[in-house]
Amino acid sequence: MTFRPEGVSTFLNDVFEPSKSRIRAFPGCMHMELLRHTEQSNVLCTFSIWDSEAALDVYRHSELFRDTWAKTKALFAEKAEAWSMEVIDE
Repeated sequence: MTFRPEGVSTFLNDVFEPSKSRIRAFPGCMHMELLRHTEQSNVLCTFSIWDSEAALDVYRHSELFRDTWAKTKALFAEKAEAWSMEVIDE
């Protein structure tokens, strides 16, 4: 997610901080963390592990996601990208 520089602290304090524990506690969420680009401090990424695609879909259609995403999207400088990936070697 590429944020407008002035939107980063708003995202961290007003969006991510109050919602992170609720996302982590959402049924099927096994892990979720927030990462920051080492050279561009306004580029952040969430990394999450879900126990199934179905569980992730339930989250994506939840009020928690809709509310969090609406607040997050308003702070973007560029359109966000998202990927679902699978482990092929551990």
